[in-house]
Amino acid sequence: MKKKIRIGNAGGYWGDDLDALYRQLKGGQLDYITMDFLAEITMSILRKQQLRNPALGYAKDFLTQLETCLPLIVDKNVRVITNAGGINPVGLGREIIKLAKKQGYDLKVGVVYGDDITNQLYELTAAGEKFTNMENGTDFAGVRHQVTSANVYLGAEPVVAALDAGCQIIVTGRVTDTGITMAPMIHEFGWAMDDWDRLASGLVAGHIIECGAQGSGGNITDWQDVPSFHNIGYPIIEMHRDGTFYVTKHGRTGGLICEKSVKEQLVYEMGNPAQYISPDGVAFFDTIEVEEIKTNRVKISGVRGGPSPAMLKVSMAYEDGWKAAGEVLISGPDVRKKAAVVEDIFWKKVGHKFEKTHTALVGAGSIWPDILSNYEPNEVYLRFGVCDHNLDKINDFSKALPALILAGPSGMAVSTGGRPRPQAVVAYWPALVRRDHCVAKVLTVGTDGSEDFHEIQFPMREGMGDPVFSDEPRRPRKIQKWKGALKEVSLRQLCYARSGDKGDMCNVGVLARSPLIYSWIQENLTARLVKKFFKGKVLGKVTRYELDNLQGLNFLMDGALGGGGTTSLLVDPQGKTMSQALLEMKVKVPSALLRGLS
Repeated sequence: MKKKIRIGNAGGYWGDDLDALYRQLKGGQLDYITMDFLAEITMSILRKQQLRNPALGYAKDFLTQLETCLPLIVDKNVRVITNAGGINPVGLGREIIKLAKKQGYDLKVGVVYGDDITNQLYELTAAGEKFTNMENGTDFAGVRHQVTSANVYLGAEPVVAALDAGCQIIVTGRVTDTGITMAPMIHEFGWAMDDWDRLASGLVAGHIIECGAQGSGGNITDWQDVPSFHNIGYPIIEMHRDGTFYVTKHGRTGGLICEKSVKEQLVYEMGNPAQYISPDGVAFFDTIEVEEIKTNRVKISGVRGGPSPAMLKVSMAYEDGWKAAGEVLISGPDVRKKAAVVEDIFWKKVGHKFEKTHTALVGAGSIWPDILSNYEPNEVYLRFGVCDHNLDKINDFSKALPALILAGPSGMAVSTGGRPRPQAVVAYWPALVRRDHCVAKVLTVGTDGSEDFHEIQFPMREGMGDPVFSDEPRRPRKIQKWKGALKEVSLRQLCYARSGDKGDMCNVGVLARSPLIYSWIQENLTARLVKKFFKGKVLGKVTRYELDNLQGLNFLMDGALGGGGTTSLLVDPQGKTMSQALLEMKVKVPSALLRGLS
């Protein structure tokens, strides 16, 4: 049994760098490589693809990469795990076997599926499943007939079974981003499926590397600290049997692994840090200890966890009308005044009332709070968007936009996209299903023609049922007596941050640059203040959580993304820019807080 294993990531989403897998294989020794292709939106796209061609429904990019990388995978004896199978993992698995035979390699491919319950919804509903919308409590009956896909988030167990069967390449359907990384640890170290602390450590490790280069310097607030973004090194986990692990990357690569880059990734898409839930267990993010050992090497320890949930998450997609968006270029002078005139002309010309509309001045602060839109640009894209269930109204919108170009103020130009094309809206419906109503399927296929199949049930285990929260004791807060003159600075000088999305909710994790600053933001950076700063952008409640161990705060902002995902008309429907907006907040702080900051 190995004492440690090295797991590298080579992809954080469908469309990521096609050379990343090759670079990870060539860069140095790895035992495993994981690649994450799936998101809620991706599943919807793959379903549309399969409806046009039943043989598709998987990420074809992975096959493209294998054409070049398969010789290296075999030669270096690296095992590759990916959820590129999408909604047709069996189809992808058989294509990989064809490729291996063509290139003359003898190997075994594992296929994990069973996550697709689209054709079981009526049966499961009859068995008592409610499928109530997790985000807003809406009843499922109103959309059931519109559902185009429904996939359960499976965990690591079926992937472990494929590894135990000797598979070198494993493709899955909707297995969690963290599950494909945890599986090698369970397989190699023999971790029990109720060893909650070690499983939680694996969950945290998977979360750090699941987004590819975002975990090795990409999207970092202090981007100037990154020596180079060329040939960026994707993150690597060096996991030890006791659950302690290190985050690193290959030498002579771009990017940066440091305390700040790791902490930012930890708070990405975080909810309540005392309850980070996965099918394989709950990780308590308020127990994580982060220590920068040296350049490009960060140690993670102290992770604790609790039992798996009794329910598994289901990601559904359903048809929800139509949308279209387009823009015209407007140049100065007086860009804002011109844009207001064009906006008025356009909406009167369209002549319809739509279920949802949005107008944005792209280039004039449209993605940030109004308080930050205090400058006059030279040019903007004036962007219009609409949603409606009436396709005729959407078509009228599309025809009206190009007609503006010769009939408005001077300095206008045709947008590069031409006439907007109506798009079918495939909306997101998150729900829960009992784990003992789910069955994972594992198919192993060899280039020698051998095949094996078995199913994995998900029985209830001891401790499952009620929500599990960390019992990490709160560190006593020191009441500081702030002395000295106050100085106005941007929050960026005190903190760094990362934001992410879950449906219509955006989270912003704010991390202090010093322990003293953390004490100050604990007292002063309140949920009420953040809500006020994002006035007009965040329509729902703002909730704040404290992370003493990371010296940070996590804000959950409901109703921040225009419905989220494919239903949103916002320029930034995933909230990627909201952390950087919050860091522009002006605050008055004691001068003592600024000592020692570069």
